[in-house]
Amino acid sequence: MSFRECSFDGRSVFVFEPSSVDVKGGFSSLPYSIRVLLENVARAVFFSRPGACGLEHFSDWHANTGRELSYFPSRVLMQDFTGVPAVVDLAAMRDAVAAAGGNVRRVNPGIPVDLVIDHSVQIDFWAASDALEKNVAKEYERNTERYKLLKWAGQSLDKFRTVPPNSGICHQINAEYLAQVVREDVVDGRTVVFPDSLVGTDSHTTMINGLGVMGWGVGGIEAEAVMLGEAYIMPLPEVIGVRLTGRLRDGVTATDAVLTLTELLRKKGVVGKFVEYFGPGVKALSLPDRITIANMSPEYGATMGFFPVDEVTTEFLRFTGREKEADRAEWYLKKTGMWFDPSCQPVYSDVLELDLATVEPSLAGPSRPQDRLTPSSLPRRIEKGLQELAIKDDSREVELNGSPVRVPQGAVAIASITSCTNTSNPTVLLGAGLLAKKAVEHGLSVPVWVKTSLAPGSRVVTDYLERAGVMPYLEKLGFGVVAYGCATCIGNSGPLPAAMEKAADQGLILGSVGSGNRNFEARIHQKVRFNILASPIYVVAYALAGSLLKDLEKEPLGRGKDGKEIYLADILPSAEEIAELEKQAVISADYKKTYANIFAGDKRWQELSGGEGLCYNWDESSTYIQNPPFYKLKGLPAQIKDARILGFFYDSVTTDHISPAGAIPPDYPAGKYLQEKGVKPADFNSYGSRRGNHQVMMRGTFANIRLKNRLTPDAPGGYTMLLPEGKQVFTYDAAMEYAKRGTDLVIIAGKEYGTGSSRDWAAKGTRLLGVRAVLAESFERIHRSNLVGMGVLPLCFKDGQNADTLGLSGHETITIEDLDKLKPYGECTVTATLDGRTTSFTMDVMVFSGIELEYLRAGGILPYVAKKLS
Repeated sequence: MSFRECSFDGRSVFVFEPSSVDVKGGFSSLPYSIRVLLENVARAVFFSRPGACGLEHFSDWHANTGRELSYFPSRVLMQDFTGVPAVVDLAAMRDAVAAAGGNVRRVNPGIPVDLVIDHSVQIDFWAASDALEKNVAKEYERNTERYKLLKWAGQSLDKFRTVPPNSGICHQINAEYLAQVVREDVVDGRTVVFPDSLVGTDSHTTMINGLGVMGWGVGGIEAEAVMLGEAYIMPLPEVIGVRLTGRLRDGVTATDAVLTLTELLRKKGVVGKFVEYFGPGVKALSLPDRITIANMSPEYGATMGFFPVDEVTTEFLRFTGREKEADRAEWYLKKTGMWFDPSCQPVYSDVLELDLATVEPSLAGPSRPQDRLTPSSLPRRIEKGLQELAIKDDSREVELNGSPVRVPQGAVAIASITSCTNTSNPTVLLGAGLLAKKAVEHGLSVPVWVKTSLAPGSRVVTDYLERAGVMPYLEKLGFGVVAYGCATCIGNSGPLPAAMEKAADQGLILGSVGSGNRNFEARIHQKVRFNILASPIYVVAYALAGSLLKDLEKEPLGRGKDGKEIYLADILPSAEEIAELEKQAVISADYKKTYANIFAGDKRWQELSGGEGLCYNWDESSTYIQNPPFYKLKGLPAQIKDARILGFFYDSVTTDHISPAGAIPPDYPAGKYLQEKGVKPADFNSYGSRRGNHQVMMRGTFANIRLKNRLTPDAPGGYTMLLPEGKQVFTYDAAMEYAKRGTDLVIIAGKEYGTGSSRDWAAKGTRLLGVRAVLAESFERIHRSNLVGMGVLPLCFKDGQNADTLGLSGHETITIEDLDKLKPYGECTVTATLDGRTTSFTMDVMVFSGIELEYLRAGGILPYVAKKLS
């Protein structure tokens, strides 16, 4: 028996009994993250959850890494970009169940789901006292149709809560309010206490690992399956231990530490693995420091960046108003051997070490978060980038605010203190505020070409910045609050002044400095070439400098009063100053006040209509929200016969290539559709904002302007060849013509198909275009799972084989036999026919469980669940 009854808080509860599970080396030899995962699997087996499996693998964890197991998260966290299609699917499922005569009340999440609306606000207005109000008004103007749907979900779906716009970001609200560390629930009439866990539809869900909560980002389809009671199938992971010693020096922050770790762990190679922090240095990190480090797990490639729970964790719970949760966590984790013991070192797959005292002030960029720089090395890196671009002239004259201004090459066009890595951390925010105060007192100002902004991840941030007396100085430098949302971090930086954008088109190379976690080229702004990650302190410093070519250790930030040169060292606050201010300014009452009515929303949210009814009232004229046809899709047939090849691709086709993202070109199928519906190109918004309309999204699938289809080598971006005519057409148009003919479709690709972000529409769009199978040399884990979840069969070429070795041109018809006899980890025969000649070959079936086969035969997870509920 792996669970036993005991008494807690005067009640009888069931808890995990570690001694009842046979583990080689003993339970205490396991990494803490594996202990939490073991409890999860054991609980599912003990309470007979359908699909529970894999408990036996923990008996010898090291020998069984890579073996499949079932993980049942206790909740799901969503943001609005990825959450809208999930809610659309649930609404459509209710319609499908109703049409089948079922009880629509059964269509509800089986576990708690929290959706935080944080991804839609853009910075259209800045450096003005009314910027926040104007940006929120613009947000509602753009997104009212989507928000009506999300309000309906919060009111009509059980266990589903919606956090309204202008509240903060999902990860910070998760850390400050939603997470319980240890939860309890009633299962079969018994109260069970267990570790908190989740999956999220945002890759930076890992931020919660800083509280010792197991969780990571998944695709939207996987999240939907989890919320509807299905198991999340995953391999038993390796765990890389990172032993921390020492403490951060004066002038060094958690941002510097995480950029150092990102560089270190990327070099090590931790993709698909857990990272767990241990050692005496852990105690020297505050809870906000820990969640800063955990947040960037996707950037260093790990599934998680886990900090075991100790008294720092429970003190944070109490400080943020979760006293009962803190008591429960401490009691349970000590009782079950999951409380962090710094004197005990588990047996890890491998161990790295970092002395925190060796960390130095760090930046990262100019286009990857793992490329660490120091302030003194940044100018050389930017100069190299300018040389690579053959940029020779030093500056451009740009008219700003009615006057001509000389803007240098490498100018800082955007300086943004942005979510979500750093706006969880009072130390770096108050440090930025103190720097701003000293800068203003010395007479420094920000050059006119710098777009400045502050977008906190929590409303608590404003409370302590105001109490500390530094907010007026931040505002004086243009760092007033523009939004409580993700903003610049996800590319919602908004427009630059028109003259700056024009200058960029004419050869002025611009840069950005932000306190976020990703800086891929064109992510922050399409006109900005070099993007630097930095702590909020350095964001303010580079805003003052106005250029990435300045060496802040040797060159002045600018001239202050009386023309005196002011250096960063003159105004940089000490760790002691920041700590003293933090003691005075950050108080527990702010958290309790902020989260007392977090679900109520502002006046705009409260006045929003359309939230009534068990079934959603679809608006057929809407260009944002439409009822998708997923429940009408047919399951995998016994044979795919004479299918045409819709896309014929090389290696490394990413989900960014496949899934619609970014701007909607007016001359592409999605743009033409919107114009036919009366939408002007200026009002297209983005593919991301229209994820709830399958008509837009399927037209944008395989339409990335940089995608190269071997069938149309001279026409990259959304084109294919219609066969047998040999006519070049848009991929969407070809798919619709093949559908009229009753012709199935396949995709042929090379290695690493579907790498990148876990975009559910990369699989949804593929299926809606009529693709029944993808033949590739290898698949990215999440995309393979998403394809199966949408009823698309993933097949792998045998080692040493690919489209080229088999002599395929892409003009063949493809037949795949005996699909009614598929088995997990099995094989199937594929025949390619061209001009009467046939080539037959065997491929590996990339289906790993019986439940995945059931999804394929049902047409995907959604129709499978709908049928079960009906």
